[in-house]
Amino acid sequence: MKASAKAAAAVAGLALLGGGIYAVPELLDGGGPAAQQRLGATPEAGTGAGAAEPGAAAPAGQPFTLVATGDIIPYPSIVQRSAQDAEKAGEYDFRKILAGVKPLVSAADLAICHHEIPYGRPGGPYTGYPTFKAPHQLADALKDAGYDSCSTASNHTLDDGYEGLSRTLDHLDRVGIPHVGSARSAEEAKAPALLSAGGAKVAQLSYTYGTNGIPLPQDKPWAVNLIDPDRIVSDARAARAAGAQVVVLSVHWGTEWQTAPDQQQRDLAQTLTASRGADGLADIDLVIGTHNHVPQPYEKINGTWVVFGMGDQVASFVPADKLRGNQSSVPRFTFAPAAAHPGRWEVVKAEYFTQYSDMGPPFRVVCASCSASDSTLPEAKRAEYARIDKQVTEAVMSRGAGEQGLTRTER
Repeated sequence: MKASAKAAAAVAGLALLGGGIYAVPELLDGGGPAAQQRLGATPEAGTGAGAAEPGAAAPAGQPFTLVATGDIIPYPSIVQRSAQDAEKAGEYDFRKILAGVKPLVSAADLAICHHEIPYGRPGGPYTGYPTFKAPHQLADALKDAGYDSCSTASNHTLDDGYEGLSRTLDHLDRVGIPHVGSARSAEEAKAPALLSAGGAKVAQLSYTYGTNGIPLPQDKPWAVNLIDPDRIVSDARAARAAGAQVVVLSVHWGTEWQTAPDQQQRDLAQTLTASRGADGLADIDLVIGTHNHVPQPYEKINGTWVVFGMGDQVASFVPADKLRGNQSSVPRFTFAPAAAHPGRWEVVKAEYFTQYSDMGPPFRVVCASCSASDSTLPEAKRAEYARIDKQVTEAVMSRGAGEQGLTRTER
């Protein structure tokens, strides 16, 4: 069972940082055994609930795991599969598609998805490249799989205009999944997704390099967060000022179909991981990349882990030269209280799974590293997963992450 509380953001005040005004969000109290916390309150160690009395010593906290997965892009064939998996005609059910990775997602204390595309109007039409629209029932499947938050800033965020953007966030709200990267108001655009695990308050930020040439709405320039190093640092510091002890950055960047990180990725990673607050500590604790379609390397830069690109989690590429687009990695980072810096958490373990969008039939997303040695599977299928596992591992480790402490895992 997840140890993390599900969080919702609300604007509670303003903080003045770096000459700009940023919303200071709070966590709303959701009640129940996993009550959601106000950002900045002191929870009981390891419980994710309650607050200490004024003046009480801060708890030591407990280690927690954070898992992230790559771009979710339901192509028309995947939408059709979800219709076939549904119990009733005219419905869409993505739960079976994600069932193979649900165990590793739901087991994490925090799990983050990248929501690449908007939802279309109920009943469709649902479309594929170049402008995507998917059934909103995808949100229900993401909730069922155990996701705690989703980044939504991508080059496809505005594929169905501001209406599609708003519709998507409405459905993520409906199922109770916090989100960040796109917004329905200027205030929402300034607020990170706020989560809690192990006694730590975690803020997630999300930005994209662009929107495929679709202009931001003239009267809503805040609708999608665009990459701006100064703004990213300011937003991270605003989250810290509001009480966040861990800041996770989701960034949509790089060159499609290229395993090696491009110059923009390398430069931005260097700039952001080098950024330090007044206390001399890193402004950003983890960088998670999306967009490239293929697995890219992991690398620790300036002491901070950077996942340049996870690859697509849900995609159905058929041409032989694009089959790598069905492969991805799933990072899992264990955070623990930093002994040298009370109130801060640090990565103490870095792992990854390998993942595969198996065309089947039927189409299913599977954990390749988990399944490559599964004796219950046919030998040919195990061999296929082992081949995928090897290819993803080569990409992930291509910049020396193994020497920096990254390990592959099956469980």
